[in-house]
Amino acid sequence: MAQPEKQSRGVKDWLVDRLLRAVIWVLLAVPHRIRVPLMGWLARAVIGPVTGYSRRAEANLAYIWPDMARTERRAIARQVLDNAGRTVIENYATADQQARAASWNVHGEGLPAARAALAENRPILFVSGHFGNYQAARVAMNLRGFSLGGLYRPMNNAWFNDHYVRSIEAAGGPAFSRGRRGLAGFMRHVRAGGHGALLIDQYYGDGAVVDFLGKPAPTALSVGEIALKFNALVVPIYARRLDNGLDFDVLLEAPVAHSDPVTMTRDLMDSLGAQVRARPEQWFWVHRRWKPERQADRRRRAAHQ
Repeated sequence: MAQPEKQSRGVKDWLVDRLLRAVIWVLLAVPHRIRVPLMGWLARAVIGPVTGYSRRAEANLAYIWPDMARTERRAIARQVLDNAGRTVIENYATADQQARAASWNVHGEGLPAARAALAENRPILFVSGHFGNYQAARVAMNLRGFSLGGLYRPMNNAWFNDHYVRSIEAAGGPAFSRGRRGLAGFMRHVRAGGHGALLIDQYYGDGAVVDFLGKPAPTALSVGEIALKFNALVVPIYARRLDNGLDFDVLLEAPVAHSDPVTMTRDLMDSLGAQVRARPEQWFWVHRRWKPERQADRRRRAAHQ
């Protein structure tokens, strides 16, 4: 389950980090209702086109929905970048995010089960994807008596990662790197009755190939393996951005039944897939989630063995 941490502290990384720090510093100086849509605009109109993220999002949309009109793909890709920009600056403005989260609607079939597990000191794994604002869900739950420890993938830019981790910790609950040491800490946290927050929607070459939005997607089995090992409750959770662009509806779906890691992973990916189909503009289509060319190579190698 652990992956090696590949980070760099080169000159280019330092320059990129200083630029990003400057943008974040300026935006944090203006009111929340202005900074969030402004960062969304920057990501949509500047960062996305310059970095190629907009093209990648459109390519992934075409891979999943080849019959979708190009104009629609382009519109969704722009909304995807807007949501990503809003998410970044929201997660750095922790105090404002917490103030708004106090009034968010937190609901769903999984909420009573999560409250019961909290009372019993039973471990809980809250599982989501890069959808809406995944950290907003942590903030909302931590304000309501939970303590979601985040298991995160370190940024390749080590300079940026230093303050990115601080933004995760500010949301409440501990933060654990996906490296070997961080994963061991996360496991101890869960074993002691802790609450973990995990994202399940990134490409994992050594994982099980399960369906996601109608295409095969290699996915880590970590959630099912940890849940079965420590008898943890598994609750899909989604912070869905509302039309005002600033607030969220936090949905806790019915807990995923314990079975085996592959089946549990399929259930979680089906859950996320339904959310993405309903609100495609809120999922991070920039991810290289499927990597079809790499999967084809793996199938060819398997056929020759």
